[in-house]
Amino acid sequence: MPPHLRAGHDLLAAGTAQILPATGLAEKLLTADREGRPLRVKLGIDPSGSELTLGHAVVLRKLRQFQELGHLVVLIVGDFTGRVGDPTGRSQVRQLLTAEQTERNSRGYVEQLMLILDPDRVELRRNSEWLAGMTMVDVIGEAAHLTVAQLLERDDFAVRWAARQPISLVEFLYPLLQGTDSVAVEADIEVGGTDQTYNLLVGRDLQRAHGRSPQTVLTLPLLEGTDGTQKMSKSLGNYIAISEPANDQFGKAMSIPDPLTVRYAELCTDLSAAQVAEIAVDVAKGGAAAGAAKRRVAREIVTLYRGVAAAVAAEEHFNALFRDHRVPQDLAEHRIGQVDPVHLPGLLVDLGFAPSTSAARRLLDQGAVRVGDRRVEPGRYDLPRAELDGAVLSAGKRRQARLTS
Repeated sequence: MPPHLRAGHDLLAAGTAQILPATGLAEKLLTADREGRPLRVKLGIDPSGSELTLGHAVVLRKLRQFQELGHLVVLIVGDFTGRVGDPTGRSQVRQLLTAEQTERNSRGYVEQLMLILDPDRVELRRNSEWLAGMTMVDVIGEAAHLTVAQLLERDDFAVRWAARQPISLVEFLYPLLQGTDSVAVEADIEVGGTDQTYNLLVGRDLQRAHGRSPQTVLTLPLLEGTDGTQKMSKSLGNYIAISEPANDQFGKAMSIPDPLTVRYAELCTDLSAAQVAEIAVDVAKGGAAAGAAKRRVAREIVTLYRGVAAAVAAEEHFNALFRDHRVPQDLAEHRIGQVDPVHLPGLLVDLGFAPSTSAARRLLDQGAVRVGDRRVEPGRYDLPRAELDGAVLSAGKRRQARLTS
């Protein structure tokens, strides 16, 4: 490979989990250079929720590297496939979303994406442009390129099949629809998480069936959530959103287990390999050194999405809460009204401290909820309004609000 392409190739390959085929990235870069054009690098995102997380950002940051080398990101908002829902990792049939739900979920997506991507090097598409107009003849023609045996190679489908759990035909169609996207936009490269490998390879199969040069697939590692055990997920509540306030981003980053600090430094920041190595050394020391390393990573994350000033202020806010044990002057206030007694699970949901009343009850049962300096007794779900009026309610280390009637 010519020297002027080697550095770019190495940058793009760094941090990937797989490049399929192994020589595919080099071949695509050589072809684009020879033809004097940018690569068309595809990413499809289904609007299944309203927030993008640091988990999404792992892939988006790789796309930004492609842009900085002069290539074009073809961003597909899956307004059509989003109604079906990706079955990846699912143990049961997903409920179909309405067009209104997917449209509502997609609002704000593009704005968040542009916190990372260069809008001048983005071709924005919706896959309803080509999927909504397909006839039954078109669908059958595309389906002829895949077999049920191929679909059952997917781990999640194989597990459900072996357990005699239902798999809907709609779910079987999802990889086909996503692969059709690659044909429609003439993708050279598709980028996604390792859990998307099967879907991305279907795109190669369909392009080949249509006489096109098959895309090269780049997969990126999945980011563990703040609990340190499971994939970052909005449904699990273990996520950091790229659009949430700086204080929340910093606090959540500080809540990750120490061993995860290095991985967040690698996947969620712009720190160099040498700087990440420094982080690893400090984490290995444990104690204060590990805490300082985590603070450094938290600052870097907030700086990326909220700027240096916000990162400094967020760290000061965090220090006030957990080092100096001061109640911040700008603490959010919440009116509890005249209801008496106050049902705590509902209050925690209203405050955004828990995603559901069942999750709120778990917090209470774990003794994680405090009124002022007093812990709410586990299993107690109602308190007199007089005990709450004017008090600071906290759930865990990061979530606090001052209650007023």
